[in-house]
Amino acid sequence: MQKKQRKKRILVSILLLAFSLCTGCTQGSGTGNSDQEDKTSTAQKESKDSVIVTMPVTSEPEAGFDPAYGWGAGEHVHEPLIQSTLTTTNAELDIEMDLATEYQASEDGLTWTVKIRDDVRFTDGEPLTASDVAFTYNVCREKSTVNDFTMLENAEAVDDTTVVFHMARPFSIWPYTMAVVGIVPEHAYDESYGQHPIGSGRYIMKQWDRGQQVILEANPDYYGTAPTMKKVTILFMEEDAAFTAALTGQVDVAHTAASYSDQTIDGYDLLAVQTVDNRGFNLPSTEPEEIDGVLYGNAFTADPEVRRAINIGIDRKEMIDHVLNGYGTEAYSVCDKLPWYNSACEVTYQPEEAKKLLTEAGWTVGEDGIREKDGIRAAFTLLFSNGDSVRQALAEDTANQLKELGIEVTTEGVGWDTAYTRAQSEPLMWGWGAHTPMELYNLYHSNSGSKTGFAEYSPYANETVDRYMDEALAASDLETSISLWQKAQWDGSTGITQEGDMPWIWLCNIDHLYYVRDGLHIAEQKIHPHGHGWSIVNNVDQWSWTEE
Repeated sequence: MQKKQRKKRILVSILLLAFSLCTGCTQGSGTGNSDQEDKTSTAQKESKDSVIVTMPVTSEPEAGFDPAYGWGAGEHVHEPLIQSTLTTTNAELDIEMDLATEYQASEDGLTWTVKIRDDVRFTDGEPLTASDVAFTYNVCREKSTVNDFTMLENAEAVDDTTVVFHMARPFSIWPYTMAVVGIVPEHAYDESYGQHPIGSGRYIMKQWDRGQQVILEANPDYYGTAPTMKKVTILFMEEDAAFTAALTGQVDVAHTAASYSDQTIDGYDLLAVQTVDNRGFNLPSTEPEEIDGVLYGNAFTADPEVRRAINIGIDRKEMIDHVLNGYGTEAYSVCDKLPWYNSACEVTYQPEEAKKLLTEAGWTVGEDGIREKDGIRAAFTLLFSNGDSVRQALAEDTANQLKELGIEVTTEGVGWDTAYTRAQSEPLMWGWGAHTPMELYNLYHSNSGSKTGFAEYSPYANETVDRYMDEALAASDLETSISLWQKAQWDGSTGITQEGDMPWIWLCNIDHLYYVRDGLHIAEQKIHPHGHGWSIVNNVDQWSWTEE
C-alpha cells in the first residue's frame, strides 16, 4: 500500500510539473527526450537569468512566508529571500550587516542598540523604518512558534533609524538571531501576510501554488547588489520525483539523497555541500526514575564508561561509506566545523580500547556474547523515526557494530508523538545542526526546557557545563562567548566529550546532494544546517550561467 501511495505522489508531482511547464509558470519545455539539446528548455536558451530548483515537500512553509511562524527559522534556518534582515552571516559564519549599519550591546547585556539604513523601501513603495523593525520583533516575541524569543522583553523604535532591544536576560549571540528574522511592514501586516508577503529583500514572491511551487522575481528596487538571477522557481517534490525531473531535463537543480548518488544524469553534475546536518543518538546518563509518570534514565547507559566505550567503539567512516555512499563527514559534536566547535570532541575508532573500558568497568561477556553487570544486561533499544530510511540504516549499522563490543541493540521505528518521551529512557536517532551555539544549550543545559533538572531531550546535568553556557550568553561580545561555548564542551577537566560525561554519540554530518545542470554556477555555499531545504538558495541571487 505504501509503495502504491508513493508512486501516486510521484506521478502527481510529475503531472503538476508538466502542467506548470505547459502553462508557462516555469521555464522548461518538458520534452523529456534523451538528446541533451531537446532537454534544455526554450526559456533557458533565451534567458540566462532564471533557474528552477527542487526542494523536499517538507520545505514548503505550512504557515506561509511569515517570520513569526517560522519562515527563515527552525530546522530550515536561512536568510529570508523576501524580507531583509538586520544582519547576515558569511561563509565563515561571521556576522555581517544587511539592514543594520552598526549595533552595540550595553555592558550588562540587557540592551542592544541597532542603527539601520535610511534608504530601504518595501516593495509597495513605503519606507522601512525602525518602527517596522520593532514591530516585527514584538510580533515574533508574542507569536513565534519556532524561534525562542523569551530572552527579549520588547523592541522600541527610538527614531526612524534606531531600534533598541530591551532584553529579559543577557543574550550575547543576539546577532545570530538578527540574521534570520525577516522584517515585515507594520502598515501591511495582518493574519494573511504569510500568503501574500511584502518585504524589502532580494526577491518578490510573485506566485505561490500551495503544494506545488513558489515563483520569486528579483526586486527591482533592492538596495543591495542587484540579483543576477531574475527569476527563481522552487518546486516542492519528493526525492523520486526530483530525480525524474532532472532525468527529463525539467529542472536546473534537483535535491537528491545518497541512495541516488551512484546514478549519473546526462547534462548534470552531482554537487555535494558540507553540512552540520548531523545524526547521532542520546544516551540517557542518569539512573532510572519515574517523574510525573514518565520514566527517565537508563540503568545501562547511566554508566559513563559505557558511554565512552560506545563513542570510541563505532567506526564512523565505515558507517558513512556503508549508509551514505561516502557522502558525509564524521561527526563528534552537534557543532562540527562551526566557530564555537571544540576539537577536543574528536576521537579515533578504538574497538579494543572500547572492550577494555567495558571489562574494567565490570561489564563481563556472558555465554551468549552479551555483557552484563550486577544482573543488568548490556542492552538497549535504539529508536528511529518511522519512514526515515537513513536514520533506520544508521541505527541498524550501530546495532551491528556494538554487537562486536558485546552490547545488544534492538532497533525500533517510532512516531514523533511518542519519540520525545521515550528518548528520556531509551536512545533515539536524532538530527540536529544550526548556525547558532544555542543548539549546545538546548541539548546540554539542565534548564533548557525541562522542569526535572535535566536537559530537555535526554536526562543529563552538569553544573560546570551549565555555568559556562550561562557565562557565554552573558558575555559582552561574541568573541568572548565563543571561548566559553568551547569550554562548555571541554575545559580540561569536565564537559561533554570523551573524557567527560559523553551524554550524546554523534555519528555523521550528512552531505546535502544536488544534481546541477551543466553551465550553472552555484555560488559558494556556507556550511548547511539541519534540513535539506532552503539553504541551497540562500545566495541564489549570486548564481550565474556560463556564457556560450
